[in-house]
Amino acid sequence: MPHLNLKHLRYFWAVAKHGSIARASEVLHLTPQTISGQLRELEEQLGGKLFGKSGRNLTLTDTGRLVFSYADEMFRLGDELQDVLAGRTPGGGLTLHVGIAMVVPKLLAHRVLAPVLAMPEPVRLVCHERPLVDLLAELSVHKLDLVLADSPLTATLNIRAYNHPLGESAIGFFAAPHLAERYREDFPQSLHGAPLLMPTSTSALRRALEHWFDRQQVKPRVVAEIEDRALMKAFGEAGAGIFTSPLAVAEDVCAKYAVHLVGHVEEVRERFYAISAERRIKHPAVSVITEAARAGLFFADARTRASGRR
Repeated sequence: MPHLNLKHLRYFWAVAKHGSIARASEVLHLTPQTISGQLRELEEQLGGKLFGKSGRNLTLTDTGRLVFSYADEMFRLGDELQDVLAGRTPGGGLTLHVGIAMVVPKLLAHRVLAPVLAMPEPVRLVCHERPLVDLLAELSVHKLDLVLADSPLTATLNIRAYNHPLGESAIGFFAAPHLAERYREDFPQSLHGAPLLMPTSTSALRRALEHWFDRQQVKPRVVAEIEDRALMKAFGEAGAGIFTSPLAVAEDVCAKYAVHLVGHVEEVRERFYAISAERRIKHPAVSVITEAARAGLFFADARTRASGRR
């Protein structure tokens, strides 16, 4: 037997599902004569009748019921495949699997991802937090749709993925109120010998800060190196030292952790990237993330600079 003509099989499936050639022709936007002709060709190919008549109604023959059971499963799987490729959970709405590098500030990650939950179509957001190299490995095998990082993917990792810049922000130095009052005057020279909470060496920010301190001839006293930025802020809230965060989320940081802005540095900037396995973004939720971030999130530091203190 030659290969089945899937177009003919789809027409048969539509007739069986809707109960008549007339109704199937409306759904498929084809003439009844076209569908009847295609059904005859399919029956000839299969070597048996697919429909019988009971009065004015069409009824499936034994062969028709067998073919319909297979066709129904085939087209259900085909629809499910389309959902999966579009980022949807089979039978449900969109699902977005996002990897968040541990060095990315959680408040900023929240601001970047929040527009997804406001989409007209419901989205199930699944977030994973791990070291960047682990997340990129999962992205390469399509376990993740997107990775949020503070540095672009480099060719040395030998992973086929693409960088989508989201934006950049100046850096703010924050501390508990008593420390902020003490070190705000004569900033940044006041940071010489000041207790500082630093990101670990895996962070692009760490290297940028060290270079900036060298240029300023300032040497803070590093009291802790912390990879998790939320944990760093918790230590800062408790008064353990001064910490850094993107100025774009300064208001959120001050409100959530009851800290004050000590000062900000334009020369040191954090850049953030969405990394995906596809060059051209197709997932609708990923498009919303990148467009919203570029449109306004990283302009927030300008408002914070204008406000001066908090």
